[in-house]
Amino acid sequence: MISVIIPTYNEEVALPETLRHLLRQSGDYEVIVVDGRSTDRTLAVLKNFGFEFAPIPIASDASHFTSHTSRILLTAPKGRASQMNAGAKHATGEWLLFLHADTLLPDSALARLNALEADLTIQAGGFLHRFSGDDWRLRVVSFLDNFRCRRSRIIYGDQAMFVRRTLFEQLGGFPDQPILEDVAFCEKLIRVVTPVFLSPPVLTDSRKFIKMGIWRSFARVLLIILHVEFCLPILPRAFFQDIR
Repeated sequence: MISVIIPTYNEEVALPETLRHLLRQSGDYEVIVVDGRSTDRTLAVLKNFGFEFAPIPIASDASHFTSHTSRILLTAPKGRASQMNAGAKHATGEWLLFLHADTLLPDSALARLNALEADLTIQAGGFLHRFSGDDWRLRVVSFLDNFRCRRSRIIYGDQAMFVRRTLFEQLGGFPDQPILEDVAFCEKLIRVVTPVFLSPPVLTDSRKFIKMGIWRSFARVLLIILHVEFCLPILPRAFFQDIR
């Protein structure tokens, strides 16, 4: 089984489409949403999709979805590392798949991961990535991101990282840091396993890139890549502007 863990904070805009797309997937999985105490309508969106606060998985009775997977709602202090670690502690699946609230999995992704459970040579991985929309600059960013991940084996958070639960626990989960927790975890991960990268790619909503400005976002991605490639000191928190 797969435990899909989604950290949320003020994601009322993108979250509905992510959930609609996710809950129509076939396969054996549960969905755990960990909210960082949103102040918008994120919780209302989740309740509309059949999520309820519960100490154990609950089955939704929402009849307009083909999936009957468990839908679990938790809260944790705001911060992706904190929220994803809280979801992982509650998870029961063989795979932990960490999905951003504005990212869509390709069709049949979960059924494919179910089929990989028996292949113990695969311990972790992620998906190739692209942004929504047809702007050539966004395609360039996605190309660079995919080139970087193939070369470094470092998986960014918006690539729907998946890892076996026992390995995640052995590595101590995501480090308790406010930024680049995905990179820090993967730096530990690639010392012990070689992640795989699957296609078709996941699709991330480009609205945050567009809102920040595509060229500014492009420069930001390049700086992050250089930071990771050359093991530079951690970037300041202000560099990671929180755009909703």
